[in-house]
Amino acid sequence: MISKSTIAAIANLPTRYGNFQVVSFSSQNKKEHAAIIKGDVTNKNDVVTRIHSECLTGDVMGSLRCDCQDQLTHALKTIGKLKTGILLYLRQEGRGIGFINKIKAYSLQDHGLDTFEADKELGFSGDERDYAVAAQMLSSLKVKSICLITNSPSKVKNLEKHGVKITGIIPLIIKPNKFNRFYLQTKEKKAGHLLEQQE
Repeated sequence: MISKSTIAAIANLPTRYGNFQVVSFSSQNKKEHAAIIKGDVTNKNDVVTRIHSECLTGDVMGSLRCDCQDQLTHALKTIGKLKTGILLYLRQEGRGIGFINKIKAYSLQDHGLDTFEADKELGFSGDERDYAVAAQMLSSLKVKSICLITNSPSKVKNLEKHGVKITGIIPLIIKPNKFNRFYLQTKEKKAGHLLEQQE
């Protein structure tokens, strides 16, 4: 089932990364998503866009188990320097499995499973995210085409499947640390993600 989303409210949002507008979206599945927008993106082509899925442990707590906070801040810094750009913040914790299951998956990883094996042990596919809602958000914002900030080939395919016109890809490659190196290498090996090349 496609999750339809509609604009609920808009306000100015000055941040340490620049001055944006924040647009809140409501969806049929009761989740609330956000678009952080730089400039006027209406009817624009090639809008630099980052689609970021919620990560409480990384985005808020600064967890070193993932690179989510680094990706979020890097994307906001990049977009903040541009005339126009968008960051869509989707409430899809743990690649769509939710916070409780994400912590269960962490526990399984503590006992030797990799991130995809842990998800499958819990009965999930490895990525349960729904990018139909992102496509609907971009449509609601009247964006014609985007240049996507991503390391994920599957995200590109999923968005294109939902009608998003992608005119370019900007890699978002974060240097691994000792806690997330295996996690990032697993995403590279099993999901085709880009990873910083080590000397």
